[in-house]
Amino acid sequence: MAVQVRLAPVQSFAELEGEWRALEAELPAPSFFQSWSWVGCLAEERYPDPVLLRAEANGRLLGLALFNRRRRRLHLAESGDAGMDAPFIEHNAPLAHPQALAPLLRAAWGASARRLVLNGVPPALPPAAGGVALRWQERLAPRLELEPIRAAGGDWLAGRSGNSRYQIRRSNRSYGPLRLHRAENTDQALAFLDSLIRLHEATWQARGKPGAFATPFLRRFHEALIRRAAPRGELDMLRIEAGGEEVGYLYNFRMRGHVHAYQSGLDHAGAGPHQKPGLTCHALAIEHALARGDSVYDFLAGADRYKRSLADAELPLVWAEMVPRWSALGITARLRALLRRS
Repeated sequence: MAVQVRLAPVQSFAELEGEWRALEAELPAPSFFQSWSWVGCLAEERYPDPVLLRAEANGRLLGLALFNRRRRRLHLAESGDAGMDAPFIEHNAPLAHPQALAPLLRAAWGASARRLVLNGVPPALPPAAGGVALRWQERLAPRLELEPIRAAGGDWLAGRSGNSRYQIRRSNRSYGPLRLHRAENTDQALAFLDSLIRLHEATWQARGKPGAFATPFLRRFHEALIRRAAPRGELDMLRIEAGGEEVGYLYNFRMRGHVHAYQSGLDHAGAGPHQKPGLTCHALAIEHALARGDSVYDFLAGADRYKRSLADAELPLVWAEMVPRWSALGITARLRALLRRS
């Protein structure tokens, strides 16, 4: 079955949403970051020069890839503007059946692109586009596989190191009776977000850094995202409390049993000497995911110690910029690679 790819103008993001959602429903395991809830959030603002590629075979839609064109670069599911791309994308890829992925990526070169920016994608994706990597950064995303734990009886702590078990149990005992509360509706999720941001900013400002919600755009993006994702059951906005007092908040995405631990706001200032709000909050969220039948608790990319201590597997993700092999930049990149290997 020959796959044909064509460039399609975006006449209306509202119309594109219908097609995108229908294709989402066909695919067995799209990530939340491929969903229209994420890709389409504030789309008119984030894609001022959109490039949409459609892959079809025998009249059937097999794949969609939405780029934004900026300075002769095509950015997959991003704008190319650092401020608008600050909501960090991971597990990124065209929304497509497997046979349409490579044709979609190769066709991107025909959209007046000198470079393809493919951020947060699986390592096999950039080579499928062709060309050579001008920039290539690989990061590991730790994760906890829940199905084997559930099959072995559900004791997820049993597989962690002795020190991790001790730290979590001591922290939980120090807090006393703990309660996890998942936001029941959009309004409550937005209220939890406000509290999460308050704690998040206090932590990051104490480190002299702005945090993940520091600009008006970032606040608008996440408020809009919650309004889109919460009614679809794609959001876990969690409050963890002890004795009615907040321990912290987790802002997690959830799609097809895959939980993405995206952001947190933790009460470090109020924590006692043996209390570790991050470990305690994630421990309760993992137990919640196990009880609900989820398959993966994904900590997303980063080498934070707590992620490695709670995870039992990891998945590589790549941030890459590809250029044509025989372009001046491509030849330079290949020469540099040869020199590094010599």
